[in-house]
Amino acid sequence: MTSCVSKKQYQEAVDARNAAEAKYNEQSLSLRECETNNKNIERMLTSAQREVSDLKTANTALQASLASSVTSSGANISKLVDEINASNKYIKQLVEAKSKSDSLSLALTNKLTRSLSREELKDVDVQVLKGVVYISLNDNMLYKSGSYEISPAAAETLSKIAKIITDYSDYEVLIEGNTDDVPISKTNIRNNWDLSCLRASSVVQELQNRYGVNPSRMTAGGRGEYNPIADNATDDGRTRNRRTQIIITPKLDQFMELIDQAPAE
Repeated sequence: MTSCVSKKQYQEAVDARNAAEAKYNEQSLSLRECETNNKNIERMLTSAQREVSDLKTANTALQASLASSVTSSGANISKLVDEINASNKYIKQLVEAKSKSDSLSLALTNKLTRSLSREELKDVDVQVLKGVVYISLNDNMLYKSGSYEISPAAAETLSKIAKIITDYSDYEVLIEGNTDDVPISKTNIRNNWDLSCLRASSVVQELQNRYGVNPSRMTAGGRGEYNPIADNATDDGRTRNRRTQIIITPKLDQFMELIDQAPAE
């Protein structure tokens, strides 16, 4: 048999077989690597598909939340606009009411001032402060000396004031007595509190009984020596402090009604 194949040929056959086995082993290894890579790619694909699915679910949830937020925000904005409009309307009503009140107070003041003579204006001071009319009357003109009885000299002035009060029936009237700080020495009057209240009461009753002013509109009050407008250290200052004020104010009913109508916070 050895004589059939030469040694050279035999060696070549062995080398070819070895080469074929090496090639086979190399291809087998390459195949195994490909299979491993394929499995890895499959795992990565599965993971990616899972992430995509999760993202789709999250996106759907976000879109639903956004739609809900837009709807809710729209409702909240609409509600806010309504509240702003209600507040603006309320403020406008307050401004209109105040403007009307200020205009009436100014008209009242002008009408009263024009009706008073120059002599009367020496003893009467008329002012408007924040929509309130203050008519300050000198005690020397109003009362008999050292008394709370109304002087006949005050009749004409009080009649003009009474007409204004009657014409402006939507106003409340406060009669306020004020004194200087000199103690009173009368057996029937204890102190300046008493004197200021008695003088205010005398004016109220004069306006009611003699000039027909509705008593339900009037209030009498006294502040004694505790509301000075000048220095009591001088004769002139004490004279200015001895005064009776007729304070005419708009009725608060319309303002209270507006306050009741105020928009809720």
